[in-house]
Amino acid sequence: MKKTKIVLGLSLVAITGLVFMAADHADAPAVTGNASDITDVYAFQGQDTNNMVFVVNTQGLLTPGATAAAMFNENVLQEINIDTNGDNVEDLVIQAIRKNDKMYFFGPVAPGMTGVTSTIKTNAVAGNVEISKYGSAPITSTSNGMKFFAGPRDDPFFFDLGQFKHILAGEATGFNNPGTDTFAGTNVLSTIIEVPKSLLGSSTTINVWAETKKKQ
Repeated sequence: MKKTKIVLGLSLVAITGLVFMAADHADAPAVTGNASDITDVYAFQGQDTNNMVFVVNTQGLLTPGATAAAMFNENVLQEINIDTNGDNVEDLVIQAIRKNDKMYFFGPVAPGMTGVTSTIKTNAVAGNVEISKYGSAPITSTSNGMKFFAGPRDDPFFFDLGQFKHILAGEATGFNNPGTDTFAGTNVLSTIIEVPKSLLGSSTTINVWAETKKKQ
């Protein structure tokens, strides 16, 4: 199945034991608010320190009413790219795509090709999980030493947009403590995979970025 990139996710560096993240809650009109719109990418060491956790959040600024109707798109592949040697080219990928009521995961595995075009690595099935519904208890699954989740979550990113605008306008010199969480009360659709570090190679530093790619 051929996929062509329509949204490039947010790059970050994940170092064992630390958390790095980036956010982008306003994207191009063609992708804002739909299944291709990446809001956040997170990579951090798991509670089990032998594992790494990867999170891709999409479809930001969902109100509670809109969250119940929000869905992952069966024609949109989510791909986590992992660079293990510092050349900013993916050496491993983790892929996730919805089929009916489940999210299916593939990898970590070397990509068939690098860059903006991907094929689903069906020879590297990792597992699947039933997609959790809004207002219901979260559903997780475990397979091949990995753990999976897909479904709505409260937006974890904190940003005081109002104060930021005051700073840009020269009306303030910094943020307030505490600030006002602009994203309070809004939700995202989260795709989460916890992976043993042993599956990610021996490097102590990895570069991570995410993409959504639409079926052509």
